[in-house]
Amino acid sequence: MSEVDKSQMSEAELAQHEKEEFEKGPLSVLTKAVRSNAQVFINCRNNRKLLARVKAFDRHFNMILEDVREFWTEGTRAGKGKTKSKPVNKDRFISKLFLRGDSVIIILPNPSQATAQ
Repeated sequence: MSEVDKSQMSEAELAQHEKEEFEKGPLSVLTKAVRSNAQVFINCRNNRKLLARVKAFDRHFNMILEDVREFWTEGTRAGKGKTKSKPVNKDRFISKLFLRGDSVIIILPNPSQATAQ
């Protein structure tokens, strides 16, 4: 669709444009995940990763997630003059989570499910 001022569009044209954005654009990954109840992998700005099922989302990438597994790495602090200790991988389960869209870097279909298909 050519770049037309959205204020010039009718309600039907706006609805059609929004549908195309959700079906073919970057939001299509989330649309497919909601319809198929598939997991997605989300990389966040706080350097944490989420593996979750998307229940709902909006155009700002705000999401309601279920069955969330959160992964992150922590470096334990060494005392003064001691060598750095090795980083420790941690994870936790969260049953329901609201994720604000401005913290999202990238969303991918679950890599393990994608290779199985």
